[in-house]
Amino acid sequence: MYGHGAPPPTRTSGTVITLRVLLAIAGFLSCGLLACIPLFRVAVLRGRGADWLLAWISLPVSIGCLAVVGSVPESDHKGDWALATVLILGAFSGAYFLVFDIRHHRALPPSGATPPPAAPYAPHQPGYGYPAPAPYPAAPPAQTPSVQTPPPPYPPPQPQRPAPARIDQVRAELDELSDYLRRHEDGR
Repeated sequence: MYGHGAPPPTRTSGTVITLRVLLAIAGFLSCGLLACIPLFRVAVLRGRGADWLLAWISLPVSIGCLAVVGSVPESDHKGDWALATVLILGAFSGAYFLVFDIRHHRALPPSGATPPPAAPYAPHQPGYGYPAPAPYPAAPPAQTPSVQTPPPPYPPPQPQRPAPARIDQVRAELDELSDYLRRHEDGR
């Protein structure tokens, strides 16, 4: 997403705190309807099956409790219990998220640490419009130990340059094509 070898941008402490607050209060301020959001965030970061199960179970529990609250009369105690359950679920999910997120960010390396070195780039492969590099000459065969002569140095590689002739050829072909299309269009 950020290109080859480029790390994603780091979040500032203000952004982290803002996201923490918004996710933690989402469940409680929505009367438990969005209690699954912080739990899903924990499940995504941790990847444990128990966290995923908890997040998925919280969704029908909150919807079911709110359905009970909306369907029973105000004098019925079932509505009170259902509302208490959904508010406790919202508060629990926010607290669980805060505990996990704070521990998670403490375990991460500090943002000022140097990133690991990037992998070296692959050598240039000859492509369209570029000449292939000249191969190096083979090393001379080994001589007898009595005569030690240094092997000849390899010639420096020739600098590769883009082929301007190819660019000019493409330009000429495009001009020719546009002239042909103009003539064809005028002939109608």
